[in-house]
Amino acid sequence: MPTDRTVSAGEADTDADRQSNRLVRQPVAFYLVCLILVAIIPAFLFSILVLDRTNEAQERIFESLLRTSTGAVNRAVEREISSMFSTLSVLSTASGLETGDYAAMHAQAGKALEGSGVRFVVLDTDLNPLLDTHVPYGTPLQAAPDPASARRALDRDQPAVSDLFFDPTEERWAFNVYQPIVTDNGRRVLLTLTKNAETLRRAANPDILSPGWNAAVLDSAGTVVVSTDAKQETGKPFFLKVVPPLRIGVSTTRHRGTNYQIVTEFSALAGWRMIAWAKASDVQAPAVSSFLWLTIGGAIFAAAAAVGTFGIARVLSRDVRLLALDARRLGQGERVPRRRYVISELETVSAALSEAADARVKSENEVRFLMREVAHRSKNQLTVIQAMLNQSSAGAGNAADFADAFRKRVAGLARSTDLMIANATQGVNLAELARNQLKPFTPDDPARVRISGPVVLLDPQASQTLGMALHELSTNATKYGALANDTGIVSLNWTTTPTDLELVWRESRATIDREALADSQKGFGTIVLERMLGMALGARLERIVHEDGIEWRVAIPLARLRDGGTPERETT
Repeated sequence: MPTDRTVSAGEADTDADRQSNRLVRQPVAFYLVCLILVAIIPAFLFSILVLDRTNEAQERIFESLLRTSTGAVNRAVEREISSMFSTLSVLSTASGLETGDYAAMHAQAGKALEGSGVRFVVLDTDLNPLLDTHVPYGTPLQAAPDPASARRALDRDQPAVSDLFFDPTEERWAFNVYQPIVTDNGRRVLLTLTKNAETLRRAANPDILSPGWNAAVLDSAGTVVVSTDAKQETGKPFFLKVVPPLRIGVSTTRHRGTNYQIVTEFSALAGWRMIAWAKASDVQAPAVSSFLWLTIGGAIFAAAAAVGTFGIARVLSRDVRLLALDARRLGQGERVPRRRYVISELETVSAALSEAADARVKSENEVRFLMREVAHRSKNQLTVIQAMLNQSSAGAGNAADFADAFRKRVAGLARSTDLMIANATQGVNLAELARNQLKPFTPDDPARVRISGPVVLLDPQASQTLGMALHELSTNATKYGALANDTGIVSLNWTTTPTDLELVWRESRATIDREALADSQKGFGTIVLERMLGMALGARLERIVHEDGIEWRVAIPLARLRDGGTPERETT
């Protein structure tokens, strides 16, 4: 019975495969139509995507230009108002104002503002006018035309700009700039400059706007100060509702069934807004036109593709067979040559297959190289560990001493290996290697260990050998050298010549034990220095025994190192 089930399942799979083949086998016309659809639809969708992205980019550029335009209007308005504030500051220092001689003040201000069209008024704290350059001095003066904003300026005791108001004396729309001051005699007055709103019309310059766009300056109440649109009259409320008042940037709004796109800029100096607006349909007209042309072009392209599809279908099967052959060669690990195809997309696939085959061969070669390198490094490590084992066992008095010495030497080797792995590509920094090896032996006072020298980069073999040498020197200094007491100092420094790295290990303030020093000459540390440095790196060594400590001088040819020396010094 299990065998019957197996056979039945196999027969069912075969029937499914046959059914699938019957569905796949279709007339050539079917595939031609599919090919047209595959060619046309992605291209059309991609074109729509590109068009949409292009429109978005153009909108951002357009938005930036519009914000620049409204910013230019804003700066022009603020320059006008800043100029008025500067004029008030100058007038506030007039001698007539300080002495209360308003007749002299009237003469001074009238002469300073002559021909500017600007009106200067001084108000007391009850908003009664004390002088007005619009009329001769001594003429009965009318009350301030905009008392509310004047009162706010006095109450806040800071400069202010009023909203737009109608000046009955001049019979024109104007705005005020206020500067409250306190005179030397302690009297508070409000200096006021009144200016015609029409003087700001040059700030709203239609030449800086794109076609179809208008701009206007609105006061804090939404009243039109000036506008490039003749329909938006000065002193009338702006026809679009712009909220919130402090909102800036691009937004949309709807008015009487029409969508508008607006760009807003806020003036912190005046408390006014600069508005640029246009109908959304006018803004979107270029995008609609582009989409229409894209549709027409897509239809033409579809007709041309239908004609070309028949020719493409003939060569497609041959090219696909060649691609399948190349794919099989790639799977077998063979090199795949680049082929030329009638269809450029297939040629791209062929190039990718060729590159993938080359990359596979290269990767396999790199893996083989890395395996050989790992084996070589492992053998070197085993050789070093074997040497450490032999010397540690030879110099140990008991098993505990042997284990401790061997463990410390392996730890020093591990630290050198960590640095070698972390800096495999650029090389191991000699200063970092020295600090790493001496760190376990550094006493509580770090000033007793001094390391200095230029930047020198070592290859893995050199870093491993020098690391072991520094470990052994540190061990000897701890046992019977400069680090065996509380006052000794270890100095490690090096310099570079055109040919050599000259390294000096100097111990000072040490208590010399001649017997221990003689024994150390037979230890593993001396063997590392004299044999390994000499054999592995071609080093020349000199051992000098001073009254207060031992000194080692080592000269290593730079040709045996990766030299990254620079004039800069690293000092610890």
